[in-house]
Amino acid sequence: MTSYYPYTSLGVNTTLTLDDTLNARKCYMRDVVNGGFPYSRKLAVHTSCVNAVVFANAEGRWLASAGDDPFVYLWDFYQDDLTKPVCGYVGHRANVFSLAFSATNHFLFVGDTDSTICKHDVSRWSSCSATPGRPIATIERHRESVRALSCHPENDDLLLSAGDDGQILLHDFRAGNQSRAQGHLFGGPGFTGVQYHPIMPNLFLTGDSLGEVILRDIRMSFDSYTLDRQGVIQEYVTALSKRPLEHLSRAEVGSLTFDRTGSKLAVTLLHYLPTIYALMDPHPLAVCSGRNSPDGTPIPEGERTYSNSCTIKHGSFGGPGLDGDEYYSAGSDDFRAYVWRIPDTTTLLEARERVGVKEWDADEGPSKAGFTSNTSKARYIPLELSTPLCRLGGHRSIVNSALMHPHWPLLVTAGVERHMTLHSPFPSAPCASNMALTPHEVRALPPSNEVDHRRFVHALISGRHTEEEEDFDQETIALFDEILRQEGNGDVFEIRQFHPDSEDEDEDQEEDGSNVE
Repeated sequence: MTSYYPYTSLGVNTTLTLDDTLNARKCYMRDVVNGGFPYSRKLAVHTSCVNAVVFANAEGRWLASAGDDPFVYLWDFYQDDLTKPVCGYVGHRANVFSLAFSATNHFLFVGDTDSTICKHDVSRWSSCSATPGRPIATIERHRESVRALSCHPENDDLLLSAGDDGQILLHDFRAGNQSRAQGHLFGGPGFTGVQYHPIMPNLFLTGDSLGEVILRDIRMSFDSYTLDRQGVIQEYVTALSKRPLEHLSRAEVGSLTFDRTGSKLAVTLLHYLPTIYALMDPHPLAVCSGRNSPDGTPIPEGERTYSNSCTIKHGSFGGPGLDGDEYYSAGSDDFRAYVWRIPDTTTLLEARERVGVKEWDADEGPSKAGFTSNTSKARYIPLELSTPLCRLGGHRSIVNSALMHPHWPLLVTAGVERHMTLHSPFPSAPCASNMALTPHEVRALPPSNEVDHRRFVHALISGRHTEEEEDFDQETIALFDEILRQEGNGDVFEIRQFHPDSEDEDEDQEEDGSNVE
């Protein structure tokens, strides 16, 4: 770090202790990130939408990217000037939405919408070879799209996969019989997310299309064709309540992730806001919104801000150079990426409201959204982080992924367009120089028009595969502009009604509507 970013302003000298120097560097890095990421450059090699990006573990040397091509590329962040990938991988038959590096970064796993998982040997890459690498193994154990992959944090041979077929599969590549998975977990709806706990690998997290988010014990979850309720350690409350509606709403889980310590998790909810939980607390601590601009000014009514209604979003925690992940980033339908600073858990707990049933029903003030597992239980109103640290441009359409580098103050965004964008606090970074200031303004969503309608129809018919880059971008953008016009203002309370059975109520049910914790 010291060879890349200036520390002269720290006043570091030989009289400082090691702890003093480390603390000064942490303060400096916090100041750097708090200043935002105003500079950027494009990373362009894909020929279609970029759906998935992931940094390698440890030092974050490698970035893997994949999308609708369906090529997979490996980028070396140890290069002096990052302009193109060092190698690529083929063998994928459909759109790629999930990537994962193994514990030691020896392998890269890729999941596609054709129900296939490919295993690549990253250690075999050669900067002297222009031949794309092929998978060393192809796994076809899901029956539908592979939505998420998660590698064991310590063992290169263990992998979890989540599929739209309603299965979580445990793959152990040490097993002699590779024709089937070594563990099956079945749940009725499609699974949309899975994540090993980064510190306690016997725990893992799942999310599904019905909005359930569950922490499970792997030692009790894969006992040969078990029911999905076995091994449950914690069920997180994701159902939303809003006066005067009598029903609840539960949004589909788009993706989920832990911070580096596993003490917090973030859930991306379709038609709602990114939601932050503590590991062993079922009720959310915070939701992240774009109600205000980064300077605290409220966004005028009718102006586009953070939303998630049209595509699959992937967010990430980060805290480069710090002891913990103090930040969370996510892409948005308004053609931006957002970064929020997450207060400590104690602050979030103190700010969270708990409203008893009678008080909730009697309140005639402005309508609020609260989380509850049943209409007869108290509502929990998490702190709304309504002022993002920064909003990042650099895209002309929807941003689906926002990924923070594990050590350097860098952030990669990707989405509907064929290029990724690398964001930095400075015009020069460890892996890039001559970065330009990113425009603050983003393209406005135009009203429906005949030209865009023709492009939209052509994109649907052609599958959005056009040889000319400009034509491709125009058609793809027109396609997603129309999707935004039709679905961009989706209200979770209208779209996802949820009526929990009364028999689901437990001994924690409130009968007196008290507001006692």
